Amino acid sequence: MQGTSLALYLSTPFPRNRCSEPSSLPPLSYSLPSRRRIRLGIISCRVLGTCQDRSLFSCHVTRNVLRSFVALRIQDEEEGGNSRDVKVRAASVPGSEDGAVQPSAAIRTLQLGAMFGVWYLLNIYFNIYNKQVLKVYTYPATMTAFQFGCGTVLILIMWATRLHPFPKITRSQFNVILPLAIAHSMGNILTNISLGKVAVSFTHTIKAMEPFFTVVLATLFLGERPTFWVVSSLVPIVGGVALASFTEASFNWVGFGSAMASNLTNQSRNVFSKKFMVNKEEALDNINLFSLMTMISFVLVVPVAIYLEGIKISPSYLQSLASQGLNVKELCVRAVLAGFCFHSYQQVSYMILQMVSPVTHSVGNCLKRVVVIVSSVIFFQTPISLVNSLGTALALIGVFLYSSAKRMKPKLKSP
Repeated sequence: MQGTSLALYLSTPFPRNRCSEPSSLPPLSYSLPSRRRIRLGIISCRVLGTCQDRSLFSCHVTRNVLRSFVALRIQDEEEGGNSRDVKVRAASVPGSEDGAVQPSAAIRTLQLGAMFGVWYLLNIYFNIYNKQVLKVYTYPATMTAFQFGCGTVLILIMWATRLHPFPKITRSQFNVILPLAIAHSMGNILTNISLGKVAVSFTHTIKAMEPFFTVVLATLFLGERPTFWVVSSLVPIVGGVALASFTEASFNWVGFGSAMASNLTNQSRNVFSKKFMVNKEEALDNINLFSLMTMISFVLVVPVAIYLEGIKISPSYLQSLASQGLNVKELCVRAVLAGFCFHSYQQVSYMILQMVSPVTHSVGNCLKRVVVIVSSVIFFQTPISLVNSLGTALALIGVFLYSSAKRMKPKLKSP
């Protein structure tokens, strides 16, 4: 059996021991400087490894063991032999031969940096491919349904290969997820309508208004009162979007209105998810919640797309497009790539959210918007004036200030 050195120190109560019966180890004695004598009797143990017996020494400790917990009975002989149980945690000493190897801060930073890079890259490619498709294939609802369909296929593969555990859904959970999926569906349809009508950079400038809708909806439906700094940060956001809108070369009311409406629906989804998902025992993890919303949205959007636009993805219709000189093969390839990037960047976003705080994720999302705007302007060679640039920059600065103000909120409440 491989050895491991353990250090014992007092700890807070820990989860229930898995060994159901106390071990029969002989008590240990330890002499204190004050000549008080305590007897240490191991009454139960829990080792995160393979436990072949109920005694501590028969528990096979490997290098994969992260920590072990030992409950000790301390008997004070000087005070008449009264005994009391104390929860003590045994952890591997740093540098021990078989101690747990924790990832360093540098490795974690590199991992997060790589995930943020993948998130941004997938988002850039989605916006480029999606815009190229919507330029020649002017059916945003059908494209949205197709993208949800691509996401559904990826989710089924994820569950089938056990990359993520399959969720067990109750009726009450489904009733909560359904309105969120409806808002999710509407938000993505409206975003695609906007991307088809105006420049990518302008759509994302308008979507910088999301914090404004978050504050308004949280105040109306959750009763949250924003701080002075949060309200102040909304001023440059609203002013910057207004300035950029007045000077936008590709401006039209359909694109502007649909982008604004997508802000409303997307933030309604976020606010109501806070309102409804209050039972932590029934709450789903972020990845499964997003996966279920995607699959439900696919089922909801398909009939909506057929009703609004007809069946525009049939072989006969694609053949008619080919007869008009459109490269259908290239269209299908870019549509599939857009669908893959659409689901993947959101999946990576939820994975990052599980690793960092919501405020850090919000700052990263703001940086993502900057990267998407700059990359789309360069790729599509979008004409942009100085005043328009100032408006976009002002709105994005406001989003940064909003994130900072949200970080300050708990500090203001502390004494």
